[in-house]
Amino acid sequence: MLVDSHCHLDFPDFEKDLNEVVDRAVSKNVSHFLTICTHISRFKQVRNVTEKYKEIMDCSIGIHPHEADNEERIDKNYLINMSNKDDKIIAFGETGLDFYYDNSPREVQERQFRTHIAASRETDIPIIIHTRNADEKTAQILEEEMEKGPFRGVIHCFSSGESLALKAIDLGLYISLSGIITFKKSDELRHIVKKLPLDKVLVETDAPFLAPVPNRGKRNEPAFVENTAKKLGDIHEKTFNEIAEITTSNFYKLFSKAS
Repeated sequence: MLVDSHCHLDFPDFEKDLNEVVDRAVSKNVSHFLTICTHISRFKQVRNVTEKYKEIMDCSIGIHPHEADNEERIDKNYLINMSNKDDKIIAFGETGLDFYYDNSPREVQERQFRTHIAASRETDIPIIIHTRNADEKTAQILEEEMEKGPFRGVIHCFSSGESLALKAIDLGLYISLSGIITFKKSDELRHIVKKLPLDKVLVETDAPFLAPVPNRGKRNEPAFVENTAKKLGDIHEKTFNEIAEITTSNFYKLFSKAS
């Protein structure tokens, strides 16, 4: 069985056929879904989707770095209180740094990132980290914050450099791999993935984005996590079943609140 450890099933892309999307994933042995919050202002929609499929789905709560300056500012207590009231909230985020688009000021992104980490530290609920073109700063923040006290988390949709990958692993964090590892021009990323310990690796779709080969260019959906898992198996010379068992076990170790 597989887990899609990161998807966005509240997005308008799935509004008309979400039941079919979930059914297709289940038919491909996807047993669990973690649907991700990007806007606090849209958490109700995220939670409604989660409730509809509550036997096989959990959710996160948080603010994407793109929205750090657009959403209502929150403190760690907001996240902690929300998670205490709701067993389906098993992660904070996605949060982090995006210096590629810089849709929000960098100092605001950093402040919100540290806020999510503080909530994670106090609750032992993992954070989901988004990082793009910000390897050095992300590593610095993770190291500084870990010195204040341990927290758990995952760098999702990993496409950064080897240094950040190894730093994250050294700090006890996980790495989640998306359809990017199947892309023709991702040889450098696959080289990094080969070096990752499999007991620290998850798979995801980031649906509706980044559909893996052979569906690249289409709307991504959780059923396609199978393709990413197969490619991970090729890279590490493991069978599909072995990868499915390893990554699913890793998911439940990290997201220990998952139902």
